[in-house]
Amino acid sequence: MSKLLRHLIKPLRNVSRRARRNVTGIALVLLLVGSAVGDQHWESLHGEVSRGEVVPLDTILDWLEAHYIGEVLEVEVEREGGYVEYEIKLLGPQGQVVEFEFDGHNGQLMSIEGVRINDMRR
Repeated sequence: MSKLLRHLIKPLRNVSRRARRNVTGIALVLLLVGSAVGDQHWESLHGEVSRGEVVPLDTILDWLEAHYIGEVLEVEVEREGGYVEYEIKLLGPQGQVVEFEFDGHNGQLMSIEGVRINDMRR
């Protein structure tokens, strides 16, 4: 993750959840724009979200907030072929970092990696 994104996301621990989601969305857009210089991959992703083909990031973040305790550290969108995947890292209450992977097309949780995951469940 770029230093700019780390700089934007670190202060999120002291911000309300709704505002944090907005800043995280902005950081995601910056990540997509920064990684798509010249070829505009972010435009196709935006179109897919607008057409309902890909689940909006806010939907994924709302689900995480309802089911797990933690602060968003990092959000990544990966694309292989036509497949979209969200990877979100949360900082848990005991300092653990847990990564959640979601299917971007249906919003289903695909995997969780980390330690003391059960301590983060609501």
